Amino acid sequence: MAKMNKRSCKSLWDRKQIKTLRQKLIKMEPSAITELLSEMPLESAPVIFRLLPKGLAVKVFDHMDVTQKRRLLESFTEKAERALLEAMPEDDRAELLEELPAIVAKRLLELLSPEQRQSTMHLLGYEEGTAGREMTPSFVDLQSDMTVEQALARIRILAINRETIYECYVIDGQRRLLGTVSLKDLVLAEKGTKIAEILNREPHFVYTYTDRQDVAKVLRDYELLAVPVVDREKRLVGIITYDDVVDIVEEEVTEDVYRFGAVPGTERGYFSSRILGVVRRRIVWLLILLLVNTVTGSLIARQEALLAEVIILAAFIPLLIGTGGNVGAQSATVVIRGLATGEISHKRAIVIILREAVVGFLLGVLLGVIVLFWAYFLGRSIEVATIVSTTLLAISAMATITGAALPFIFRLIKVDPAFVSAPLITTFIDISGILVYFFVAHSLIK
Repeated sequence: MAKMNKRSCKSLWDRKQIKTLRQKLIKMEPSAITELLSEMPLESAPVIFRLLPKGLAVKVFDHMDVTQKRRLLESFTEKAERALLEAMPEDDRAELLEELPAIVAKRLLELLSPEQRQSTMHLLGYEEGTAGREMTPSFVDLQSDMTVEQALARIRILAINRETIYECYVIDGQRRLLGTVSLKDLVLAEKGTKIAEILNREPHFVYTYTDRQDVAKVLRDYELLAVPVVDREKRLVGIITYDDVVDIVEEEVTEDVYRFGAVPGTERGYFSSRILGVVRRRIVWLLILLLVNTVTGSLIARQEALLAEVIILAAFIPLLIGTGGNVGAQSATVVIRGLATGEISHKRAIVIILREAVVGFLLGVLLGVIVLFWAYFLGRSIEVATIVSTTLLAISAMATITGAALPFIFRLIKVDPAFVSAPLITTFIDISGILVYFFVAHSLIK
């Protein structure tokens, strides 16, 4: 259906049936329009974007990646830029300005009214990755001494410019959060009922300095549509809605995937970045790992006499260290995921590590039995087969312990466990695996 809509829109554009095209665009989902614009020629996309009503245009713009946004803004007149920025929610506007180059962001800030500029700068003043940076100051606030009728009247006035109206936030004269009340409760209550009578006095909330991952966890765990954000004096300063959390989770997952692969991320998006910039960011990790891997080479070189005597031992080195790296990466992945979702905590570290050690031992036994026969088939030596099989068992257990322990260690020293990258684990297992291999070889070979 989406493909048919896009083909139809392209056909209408080619035939210059602008009025019909606009009517069709209005009925489409914002994400579908964004995809359509990305496939249109550079000179056509801005013209089609201007056909959209203001509200829909803002939603479509929000779905675009940074490159699309910047390209679109460059095609706008100053008046069109101002109109788009003013129509955007405060949190989305702050996020856009954060993504753009400083010189572009500064120019766009100057287009805003003093009030909008101040609110945007206020959001940008919070530390990156915190609730303060992600929140929107656009919410419905009520007083506890209001009647239900007065509250509904206020909601009607504010609704058009607010992020959500399904949950309202009750504050006192100093803007301290007293509680929340849902729109459903307001509609069902008698008109003369005081807000204080139907108020939820123990709402879940987060502070402006709360990490955004913890904010996502609160919204998920308590199934909230939005969570209020307060400052250190518990004054209400904003809210974070569920759709904001979807973006947060996507960004965090992307960041963790990049980190685990030892590929530094970028604000512009990996595939939108310049090739030389990507190379510059990736080469640092690779040089570090290259230097560390020279240790593996030197360890092998020092066993020249043993390898000259039993040359077949060299054939199994890639198998052993490759398997160890894979097993360790699997353990690290499940532990990092468990820590991120809250399924496990550092209090269970010993239990989790021991559990993974048992898993590694059993995997080592199964793989070792298979490799025992394979090694004997290749080397025609029971000694060599026993060395390879025993080493594989030891490496599997060691790899699972390492992969499970490192995320807990990183969390303990206040470093994101996602920095426990697969290449880091593989490199560590390479070195320790070689040491174990030649230790076993020297012990068993007569």
